[in-house]
Amino acid sequence: MLELQGIDLSACIQAVVIRRALLLLPLVWALLPAAAQPDSSQGAVQTEMRNVMYHFTEPIPVHIAYLKGELVPTREGGIPVFDDAESFSLSIQSAKISITTESLANVLNQYVLVSADAPIKAVRITGEDGKLKIKGRLHSKGDLPFESEGSLSVTSDGGIRVHTEKLKAGHLPIKGLMDLLGETISKLIDTSKVRGLRTDKDDLLLDPSELFPPPHIHGRLRAISIVGNEVVQEYGTESKPSLKISGNYMGYHGAQLRFGKLTMSDTDLVLIDMDPQDPFDFFLAHYRDQLVAGYTKTTPSFGLRCYFRDYNKLNPRQKNASRH
Repeated sequence: MLELQGIDLSACIQAVVIRRALLLLPLVWALLPAAAQPDSSQGAVQTEMRNVMYHFTEPIPVHIAYLKGELVPTREGGIPVFDDAESFSLSIQSAKISITTESLANVLNQYVLVSADAPIKAVRITGEDGKLKIKGRLHSKGDLPFESEGSLSVTSDGGIRVHTEKLKAGHLPIKGLMDLLGETISKLIDTSKVRGLRTDKDDLLLDPSELFPPPHIHGRLRAISIVGNEVVQEYGTESKPSLKISGNYMGYHGAQLRFGKLTMSDTDLVLIDMDPQDPFDFFLAHYRDQLVAGYTKTTPSFGLRCYFRDYNKLNPRQKNASRH
């Protein structure tokens, strides 16, 4: 035992060590939650797209003029998988996306209103003078034919509002009569069991995150307009491309991504249109067929540059090449 003029030095040192450890405990406890907190973007793959005709299904394409965002895994601990459209969602930071009125009708008829008890059937949509015209049958009212005309706007939570200005049922104008009687479209049509479609008094509310088949898209819509026969949606503000690639492409960077049998870490993958004269026609369900009809290059840092044939330029045999 160390002693100096009757003082126990070992006891003094031990007391100092314990005191300092106690002083550090609050700092340690403060740091532990931050260290244990998972990074929400850990599995997200950064994506950038330019001039892409993206097919959710064959008759449901949307034109992506530009897009920046992330592929976010939908399963805890999972990664985005090209062969599984439900393995990820697309979180949009900025984008300009347009869809033709015909494709929008296909979305409603082939995805949103497919159940036997859907309140509306046989929808047809056209754009005219900045208005959206919708025709169809009120299935819940004995398949009564209807026609409506309305304007588009963005809701406070970033969805799409279709404000009904004119309405006919059985070819007779009824909007004025409904207003007179205090009736609304929300009382006429029950959308409680329909995905992506709601009613608010005389308006239809469309939720883009539920409206389309997987992969689902998420983002805050900033503006919407009707240009000719297209509905144009804008998210965020356009920024300069980060990829120095001319032409049309879809780029993916960071985190992990499974592409066929290949799983990339610190992903560096760019899909490039072989024919930049028109939009990059891409169909996720047939991406392997498009790749087989093209070719791939490896960069010095082991990134992949895959040159794709447009889906709409594949012949019937090429569209099923990867399944043989």
